[in-house]
Amino acid sequence: MKVVHSRAELDAVRTALSGRVAVVMTMGALHDGHARLMDVAGEHGEQVVVTIFVNPRQFGAGEDLDRYPRTLEADLQVCQAHGVDVVFAPAADDVYPPDETVPVVLAGGLGAVLEGAHRPGHFDGVVTVVSRLLDLTRPDVAVFGEKDAQQLAVIRRMVAAQGRGVEVVGVPTVRERDGLAMSSRNRYLSAAERETALAIPRALDAAERRSAEGPAAVLAAAEAELAGAPGVSVDYVALVDSETWAEPGPRTRFGKILVAARVGSTRLIDNREVTLCGP
Repeated sequence: MKVVHSRAELDAVRTALSGRVAVVMTMGALHDGHARLMDVAGEHGEQVVVTIFVNPRQFGAGEDLDRYPRTLEADLQVCQAHGVDVVFAPAADDVYPPDETVPVVLAGGLGAVLEGAHRPGHFDGVVTVVSRLLDLTRPDVAVFGEKDAQQLAVIRRMVAAQGRGVEVVGVPTVRERDGLAMSSRNRYLSAAERETALAIPRALDAAERRSAEGPAAVLAAAEAELAGAPGVSVDYVALVDSETWAEPGPRTRFGKILVAARVGSTRLIDNREVTLCGP
């Protein structure tokens, strides 16, 4: 496994790679969810590149950029164990050189709702860094987790709009045994908060159980579960059409229930696809 930090090093290594190349973009603090992305990348490409970069442009004022965990040595061990060929771990100046103008990519309408409404500018920062890292790594396939469902949808739209020809692969959320979605931010939770956070997957379970009753019942079930959970501060609970991200209509077959909430000072997101009507 080669570990490179500069754009020049990456370019030299990337030029030497042969066959289909798959990239996994991360901010480090790797866990089993990231490991699963690497494994899927290995199924889609002969060579796997992992980027480890805490992107300052996707953190808003007062968010946890400085607090975000940086665990490069442990992260490299995870990459090695999962057959990664190249790790690109740049500094901010390598991605956004001070003497070079890096165009801001706009996330569009989908980037302004839900997560985008609660974190203004967040998705512009996400698609800007993804576009930049696609330029630098030049992959055939890019693999992302479905836990960040809105992010995945925004990235798919950006890749299509730019006509990149990169295959975007989504990987189902990896969960702890108790159902909590794996996240680098889970490590911020105290033991008590960790137990409290289980209200989020319970809300998704409750929503799924009511899916045959239609959108209103699905949304109400999730909201009721979270409303009865002390210590959970809800940013939003929403149900969207899985394809269009619009409000589900009478013909919507697949919906996505989305939750964003704070437990203590830690903000967590999760989602679940539900079947709202038959074929």
